[in-house]
Amino acid sequence: MPVIIDSNAGFCFGVVKAIDAAEQQLSKMHQLYCLGDIVHNNEEVQRLAQQGLCVIDHEQMASLEQKNEKTVLIRAHGEPPSTYEMARQRGITLIDATCPIVLALQKRIREGYEQMATVGGQVAIFGKKGHAEVVGLNGQTGNTAIIISNPDDIDGIDIRRPLRLYSQTTMSREDYNGLIANIERRINENQNEKQKADFIAYNTICSRVANRATQLEEFARSVDLVFFVSGVNSSNGHYLYEYCRKVQPNTRMISSPDEIESSWIGNAIRIGITGATSTPRWLMEQVKVKVEGMS
Repeated sequence: MPVIIDSNAGFCFGVVKAIDAAEQQLSKMHQLYCLGDIVHNNEEVQRLAQQGLCVIDHEQMASLEQKNEKTVLIRAHGEPPSTYEMARQRGITLIDATCPIVLALQKRIREGYEQMATVGGQVAIFGKKGHAEVVGLNGQTGNTAIIISNPDDIDGIDIRRPLRLYSQTTMSREDYNGLIANIERRINENQNEKQKADFIAYNTICSRVANRATQLEEFARSVDLVFFVSGVNSSNGHYLYEYCRKVQPNTRMISSPDEIESSWIGNAIRIGITGATSTPRWLMEQVKVKVEGMS
């Protein structure tokens, strides 16, 4: 019974960069604060916690003013400008591990917001409300952006005003295209022939995430059963899992090897193991060992 790990699965380079930064710092000082989970995978968070990585929230970061060691890691998701200002005021040293793609998107949104402010326009962001990346992106607009989580939910947009649309980097391209089509349809239905709509939608979905779906489809079709390994809080994980399940209905989502039940294997001849961009390779290796032990 072959058990195959998807060669394209595992951490994206932004997550690798953040984890490398954390481990390098921990090798020097044996304790480091991280603003939020460094990655949406509890197994990896626990591994780094054993090395001294301490996860804190913004309120706890504010209280670091009283401590001697005041170094905080900003994870790949990025942070709003207010976080950097808090650190400056309290003398906190930041290790900025924001994904370069997210950093570039923050800059684009800030420039778009400044442009829209001069013409009475609006900025909209397609993303998961409350997600760390979206919070950081919205911060570039002074928290005035319209956050859209569902392609059909466009009632918050005033189609009479100029609009710049961006997407969280890990959203579904299919859903984003659906949102763009819905906005354009609404504009066409209400547009005055003498007035041309000022609407621009930018392609800001990470190409690694977009290409991952195609790679995942090929992998899922090549096996009889897929174990999709992902943290329960991973937005990318839920999206890719659902995509995988459409291709291969015999797909199980798990967070750790302990969740696997032998009855799931059934008559499967080829078993595949894959995961989200927040899933560590070592965890997929553990899943493989567990599955092989059940054969």
